[in-house]
Amino acid sequence: MSNRLSRIVISGLAIFAVAGTAMPLSAQSSGDEARLRKLESEVRALQRTVFPGGDGRYFEPQITGTPSAGGVNTSPSTTAVTDILIRLDAMEAQIAALTSQTEENSNAILQLTNRLVALETTPGAGVAGAGGAVSAGTPTDISSPTGTGTATTASSTPVPATSTVATGPTAERLAAVQQIAKPQTDDAADDEYSYGYRLWNAGFYPEAQQQLTMFVEKYPTHWRATYGRNLLGRAYLDDGKAQEAAPWFLKNYSTGKTDARAPDSLLYLGEAMIALNDTSRACIALAEFGDEYPALASGRLGDQYQRNLDKVDCN
Repeated sequence: MSNRLSRIVISGLAIFAVAGTAMPLSAQSSGDEARLRKLESEVRALQRTVFPGGDGRYFEPQITGTPSAGGVNTSPSTTAVTDILIRLDAMEAQIAALTSQTEENSNAILQLTNRLVALETTPGAGVAGAGGAVSAGTPTDISSPTGTGTATTASSTPVPATSTVATGPTAERLAAVQQIAKPQTDDAADDEYSYGYRLWNAGFYPEAQQQLTMFVEKYPTHWRATYGRNLLGRAYLDDGKAQEAAPWFLKNYSTGKTDARAPDSLLYLGEAMIALNDTSRACIALAEFGDEYPALASGRLGDQYQRNLDKVDCN
């Protein structure tokens, strides 16, 4: 779209440059008028594709000039060159509006998809209430977990979310979960994330999934949100649910590529695809990780990156 607009602007400038030559202006305007009408019809066709319906509620049916301050269209241009410039401005504004609407629609669809996935895969077992004294320290980095289970040992066939025992957790499990202390500080959002981290670190993956889902939905703009989405994906991946993990890794990476755990999520997305035997998407994720984060590919995440590359043939 931007290339076509560039060609239109160049064409308009060329018309302006040769306006003083011997060729009659009417002869030039005739051909350019036909080209502009063709381009305007293409823009209106694109509008009808993006916006349902064809009436004024969605877009103006014709490009008739720029509106004045009072909302009334100005009178027609007095020269061919100024008319072209006015109509190019109007087309550029419409193209910008179409692009903005398309991006908004795409973001809305992605958010709805992620929410549906989260709702459909929420385990039946609830998180038990916290008990015991608050343990010392709050985790500040999740790149080197010490909990049981790793993403690299995830089953290639994800276990359905409905595999949770229908009767709920046993008394022994409830007692064990109650031993996981929930921090109580002046940052309630960080407390919620830290509690989810502790559940995950102790190997209580279903409880961690529910806790971290609550955290990322309640505090989407908190500085810990990038950690929470990444860790939620890991809680599913470590639980053998690569299908449920992948959307969270993708969302965390796409939300902000410069966020603290965006690189980790992209790398774990590759691992989830490997677990699902989707070599093509695994190679895409790993290649993008190498391109976007070369320093991490040879530094903090270098060993994990190389292990993933060794598991697939991307040639």
